[in-house]
Amino acid sequence: MTDLILICEAKDEILKVKHHLKKLVFILSAMRHFSNELTQKCYQVSYIKFDSISTTNTLKEQVRHTIKKHKIRHLVVTRPNEYHTLQNILTWETDFGISVELKDDDRFLCSELEFSNWASDRKQLRMELFYRQMRKKYSILMDGDKPIGGQWNFDKENRKPPGDGLSPPKSYSNEPDEITTEVKAFVKTNFSGHFGDIDPFDFAVTRTQALNAFKLFIIKRLPKFGDYQDAMLEGEPWMYHSHISFYLNCGLLLPLECIKLAEQAYRTGKAPLNAVEGFIRQILGWREYVRGIYWVEMPSYENRNFLNAKRNLPDFYWTGNTELNCLAQCISETKKNAYAHHIQRLMILGNFALIAGLDPVQVNEWFLIVYADAYEWAELPNVSGMSLFADGGFLASKPYAAGGNYIKKMSNYCKNCNYSVAKKFGEKACPFNYLYWDFLNRNREKLKSNHRVSMMYKTYDRMSSEKKQAIADDSSRFLQALT
Repeated sequence: MTDLILICEAKDEILKVKHHLKKLVFILSAMRHFSNELTQKCYQVSYIKFDSISTTNTLKEQVRHTIKKHKIRHLVVTRPNEYHTLQNILTWETDFGISVELKDDDRFLCSELEFSNWASDRKQLRMELFYRQMRKKYSILMDGDKPIGGQWNFDKENRKPPGDGLSPPKSYSNEPDEITTEVKAFVKTNFSGHFGDIDPFDFAVTRTQALNAFKLFIIKRLPKFGDYQDAMLEGEPWMYHSHISFYLNCGLLLPLECIKLAEQAYRTGKAPLNAVEGFIRQILGWREYVRGIYWVEMPSYENRNFLNAKRNLPDFYWTGNTELNCLAQCISETKKNAYAHHIQRLMILGNFALIAGLDPVQVNEWFLIVYADAYEWAELPNVSGMSLFADGGFLASKPYAAGGNYIKKMSNYCKNCNYSVAKKFGEKACPFNYLYWDFLNRNREKLKSNHRVSMMYKTYDRMSSEKKQAIADDSSRFLQALT
């Protein structure tokens, strides 16, 4: 076999973002395990470790060196899912003087071109329509040309609050082997200033382990995933979620195999339709959709700031030291696990950033740093588009802003909070309550024409002048204290 596989712990790529310690261990360990598996299957592999690379060397320089050393005549590269990395690779053919072949990434089910064609003739893009097309294309949960169950989306059935006695099963756990232990020591030595905890480290780092983790989800948590996918509980970071975004986004699992296994669970009576459809929609719908949005809108998307939000990210996003229990819970779990589920990210961490007017650049940087599944193609549309409405509604049809009542309904966080969710004004009132209305008032000129929030402006306008002033005073006091 004359082909050579190059796997490189490229310094410029690794140091581009100050990643969570656990993410570094996960990615580097997965890379090294994959290299060993390829070698065992008799592939010729050149593996370049981080600490064997000169400080000034980049991915491009490592590729150049490998081409020269091994007299490479043709280069095959999977299309990267980061815009600026792609721009770098597009220069290689000219700079290296050899042919460079770009292959579509099979970790996705909709190519960039296919999504671009779908989006090109539409005045407004909506995930639901894209999702239906993907269901038809791959014949997922279909009865002929109709959706099983008579409807495409069972989201209304998937919003149950966490009742008393809810006890999610234990998540997948994997004991670190020699490779992972070596990587942990390396990361502790070389990246000590990074955010997050390394231990406990129990992620899957091989394809076999990732498949075991996913099969455990199918058996133990998928049956209740639909009902409680939006629920949050203190001390239960994993809930009934699958936690496979780590493995999908780095390639240890492939989307269609996960979708098929979930569909099989429904067809064999092991999981209800609302749970299976909700899970499949996250992969076949949302995951593919946000990636499509990313490539259609880059590079301008990373600089969008429709609401002109400029407030600095508060220190408590790094420390968790805040009297808002919901934020303290989500941040402390993020620090420990490099993970938070989608409602914690959207309706707690993102919601606060939205109504407090935090700078999108700083918020995006935080989300990209702290989560082990975060890559720019996924993180940027989810944060700028879904959480912060920084794209002015290109991705989401409304700002996902909410007051304290939503958090009270969907979690038990409010029970142990220093603020009172029942109070609307004053020092002990839940800040989400008054910041929500202050956010709407601050951004009225830009949001008043949005039909999905127009009713809230009618409610605000019916408030007494005293109530409006209390909202403004409490918000001003709280936001000034942030800085």
